Amino acid sequence: MGGTLECFSSFLGSDRRYKKRKQFQTVELKVRMDCEGCELKVRNALSTMRGVQSVDINRKQYKVTVTGYVEPHKVIKRVQSTGKKAELWPYVPYNLVAHPYVAPTYDKKAPPGYVRNMEVVTVSSQVVRPEDQLTSLFSDDNPNACSIM
Repeated sequence: MGGTLECFSSFLGSDRRYKKRKQFQTVELKVRMDCEGCELKVRNALSTMRGVQSVDINRKQYKVTVTGYVEPHKVIKRVQSTGKKAELWPYVPYNLVAHPYVAPTYDKKAPPGYVRNMEVVTVSSQVVRPEDQLTSLFSDDNPNACSIM
């Protein structure tokens, strides 16, 4: 009788043994914390979450790193429940970006050695060579071309 009951309950979808397991991952957040009390509040809130293996906080960079079997949106919600503003870590090392000092990428609030992670998607059907760029600078079709000639 027990075997048919298990078969019947799994047929109805109430068998919890086959629930999808969360992936082990690292979630990095930017959370503004000014004092030890703020840090302790955020650390306690995150360390009591189910699936969290470790919580690392760098208060100077406003960076919180959570590792474990967690989902990023749930980690953000837990931090926000403490009254702190939280977002996914928006910075990458500047040497990973092609143009780290252009306006949308450069952020003076970023920690040293980091710039804002801006994904630039450009769709171009033509291949542009550097020589083509130079010749178009001085063409008659370009209204902003050099007017010295």
